[in-house]
Amino acid sequence: MKLSSTALLALAVSSITATAYAEPVSQDFVPTTLAGASAQSEAKGFIEDFSLGGSTRNWYAHESKYRGGTFAYQKHGETRTDRNRTNWLQGTILNASSGFTQGTVGVKTEVALYNALVLDRSKRDIKGGSNRTLADSDGNAVDQWSKLGLANVQLRVSNTTFIAGRQNFSSPIIDTIGNRALPSSFEGVSFNSEELNNLSFQGGVFDRVSPRTEQSLSKFRSEYSSNGVETDKVYTLGSNYQPFKSLKTSVFGANVKDFWNQYYFGATHELGDSQQLALTTGFNYYKTVDEGKQLMGDIDNDTWSLSMGLTHQAHSLTFGYQAVNGNEYFDYLHETNGIYLANSLTSDFNGPNEKSFQVAYGINMAEYGVPGLKFNIYSARGWGIDGTHYTGNRGVVGKGYDGIQSQDDEKHQEYGVGSAYEIQNGPLKAATVRATYVEHRGSEFQSDGSIKEFRLVTTVPFNIL
Repeated sequence: MKLSSTALLALAVSSITATAYAEPVSQDFVPTTLAGASAQSEAKGFIEDFSLGGSTRNWYAHESKYRGGTFAYQKHGETRTDRNRTNWLQGTILNASSGFTQGTVGVKTEVALYNALVLDRSKRDIKGGSNRTLADSDGNAVDQWSKLGLANVQLRVSNTTFIAGRQNFSSPIIDTIGNRALPSSFEGVSFNSEELNNLSFQGGVFDRVSPRTEQSLSKFRSEYSSNGVETDKVYTLGSNYQPFKSLKTSVFGANVKDFWNQYYFGATHELGDSQQLALTTGFNYYKTVDEGKQLMGDIDNDTWSLSMGLTHQAHSLTFGYQAVNGNEYFDYLHETNGIYLANSLTSDFNGPNEKSFQVAYGINMAEYGVPGLKFNIYSARGWGIDGTHYTGNRGVVGKGYDGIQSQDDEKHQEYGVGSAYEIQNGPLKAATVRATYVEHRGSEFQSDGSIKEFRLVTTVPFNIL
């Protein structure tokens, strides 16, 4: 369907809904002042605010490669291939968290046990494991395993919190990723300060990552490197600032030792009233340059995206444009979600010199009497992928992004449909079920290939204390 037809259809559907009136998003300036209240002054106590709960997630995915693509696995010492791969797991998190002690300096502890139970243990199905199912050296599924996903001590003074140990951390460069049966987490120290009403600061130093599908801690490596080199130091610092009620901005930087220095700027602006017509504009920009021993080779990369979303009551229509300016991939750290770009989908649309465009439509059925039910559909295209000018490996095979030199005017496309439902009340309140189907088709040397995937994910939170 052509873009213009999609837009007309969305506007036609939305025009038949009843119009309700509400206040539009305020464009007022927000002066910077001290935060009105101290979070620590409201601490209830170490035991008094103790909680025990968590969640359990049933995660199923079936993939099929096509246009000649195959998955490989070992059987009786022979390499065998076929087009399909299936992963099915139950991931459970049990989280025990104390409250902050009272007084000027509050102390808190948090421990979370992660457990994975493999429901499909066929070597042929899981294809030797991946970042989905943990497998041993022979490609057999590890039937059941557990680890400490979180284990940290927290100190709080006023509205500033310091955390040491294994923890969740979220920023545009270093971010916990939770799109598998279990999420990742990071080992290190961090802080978050919210002493001002519209300006906060955040930073951290990390030396290990706890991967989504591994029992042990690992050093950091790049998502797209061809050589698998590792680093054990990541430093990050940044701030979030809201100068207007309608405008939020973020500025962050990170030093990944001997890999790169990366800088980020992002902004989101809201205008109008979603009950009539609202416009949300998002801008993201990353600058990446090589650093130290240059283990990833020479890097000089500017990548940005611009998205515009129109919302009318139940309906949303979003357009996203993204551009990579550099002869290497726009890259980020493996086992993180440090890519806040509009067109980061099943494919990241981040090839050298790539341009991409996405159109997406969503509908929230709460407006039609079914709260919690949502549907979405999207289509994205990438073109102009050109790695022929890449010299960042300096002639050393296997260094940096060796191999992308074969990408000459590559292109690809992806589309997906999804539905999600969140239970609104009762004993399973906040439980979610999400089903998605994605199809990606790449040209001969485009790195993601041609693949179809169906996922069905059910997540149930629970509270014990």
